[in-house]
Amino acid sequence: MSEQYSYDIMMEQCERLTANNPSIRSYQIGHSVMGKPIIALRCGCGPRLVHVNASFHANEWLTSALLMRFITDLSGAYAHGNRLGGQIVQELCNETTLWAVPMVNPDGVELAQRGVHPSHPLYERLLEWNGGLTDFSGWKANIRGVDLNDQFPAYWEEECKRRGVIGPAPRDYPGPYPLSEPEAASLAELTEKISFHSVIALHTQGREIYWNYRDREPANAEMLAKRLGAASGYKPVKLSGSDAGYKDWFIYRFGRPGFTVEAGYGENPLPMSNFEEIYVEVRSLLLESLRL
Repeated sequence: MSEQYSYDIMMEQCERLTANNPSIRSYQIGHSVMGKPIIALRCGCGPRLVHVNASFHANEWLTSALLMRFITDLSGAYAHGNRLGGQIVQELCNETTLWAVPMVNPDGVELAQRGVHPSHPLYERLLEWNGGLTDFSGWKANIRGVDLNDQFPAYWEEECKRRGVIGPAPRDYPGPYPLSEPEAASLAELTEKISFHSVIALHTQGREIYWNYRDREPANAEMLAKRLGAASGYKPVKLSGSDAGYKDWFIYRFGRPGFTVEAGYGENPLPMSNFEEIYVEVRSLLLESLRL
C-alpha cells in the first residue's frame, strides 16, 4: 500500500468502482478552489439517507482511504450477496442509501502531502501563511488557509472569537464569512438538497465520537452515539466550546443526529501503516451507522 492516499488515487478508485459496480453512482457536487472536482458516491437504494464525509482537514487524509475502503467493501458485498462484518449487506442497502464525500478538501490534501511548487499561483502566500516552512505535512486548512470545519453557519461568529485567528493560516482560521470556501459551500448545498437523516464527519485522531451541539441534538443522540461506540470501541464524548463545524451546523439546521468521529490514535497525519487496525474499527462504526 502506498505511504500516502492522494486525490489522484481516490479519483482512480472512484472511476473503477462506478465502471465495475452498478450499485455505485458518482456525482460531481462542486469544485475546490483550484478546480478539482469534489465527488460524492451513492450506494444503496433504501429510504433512510445517511451521509459520511472525510478529509475536511488536509493532514487527516487517512480518513479518505478509510471511507473509500468501506465503500468498496460495502458495494462489493451488496453486488455479490455477501456479508460484511457479520451484517447482511443487501438488507442494509435496501433500507439505507449511503451518500459519501470521500475528500472534502482535495487542494489541502495535495498541499499536505506534496508541498507547494514555485509555479503555484499561491506559492509566496502559502509559504508566508505557513511561517516560511516548506513542510506542509501539518496543514489542516484548504489552499486559501481557511479551516473548512470552521466554515458553517452555526454560531460562526462565536467560533471566530474563540479561535482568534484573523487571517489565512495552516489551521483554525474560519474564513471571511460562513461558507466562503467552495468546498464547504458544495457540501452544504448537497446536504440541503438531499436532506440526510444522519451524518458522520470522519476526522483523526482520538478514538472519540462527538454527538451533541448546544442542546439542539435530538433526544436519542447520546443513545445512538453509544451504539456507534459499542460497535467501534470509540468513546462517546459530550463536547462544548466548539461551533461552526459541519456536524454542528447539521444538528443546528435540521435537528437530526450528527456525529464527528475521531478515528485512530496518534499524531496527525496518521501513517498508512496504521490503516488496517483503524479500518476494522471504522468499518464496524459505519456499518452500525447504516442501521441508526
